[in-house]
Amino acid sequence: MNFLEKNLIKLGVEVNNAEEAIASAGQLLLDEELIEPSYIEAMKQAYQKNGPYFVLAPQIAIPHARPEDGVNEAAVSLVQLKEPISFGHTINDPVRLVFGLGAASSSDHLTLLRRLTTLLNDTSNIDQLLQATTVDDIKKVIEMER
Repeated sequence: MNFLEKNLIKLGVEVNNAEEAIASAGQLLLDEELIEPSYIEAMKQAYQKNGPYFVLAPQIAIPHARPEDGVNEAAVSLVQLKEPISFGHTINDPVRLVFGLGAASSSDHLTLLRRLTTLLNDTSNIDQLLQATTVDDIKKVIEMER
């Protein structure tokens, strides 16, 4: 299980819209062959069809799709956006932290979500993730939660 490894984190990413933000988070997973290209498309289609249901907290989006949409191995990536982007969520917009979640099974999905929830339940962690300027800054926050 790949949970926010250094090669799955990118800071200061510039995007023009929510779909580009989703694609950026997915691309990190794709670059490591943790997902197939079809998974990025499935995440974007889920957003188009269902709206911003995965904008789960202020400034935080966790786009995902189904395991059969092209997940090779369970993983979570993080894209910290340079500028906040609107996903169309009435309460939690704009978004700056986009966690790409790829789960190979429902148990993986729950495990990854539990780890993310533990990390993001602490608002000081969110502040540190938003203010991080290096991948090492992000890794320090994650390792404190283990």
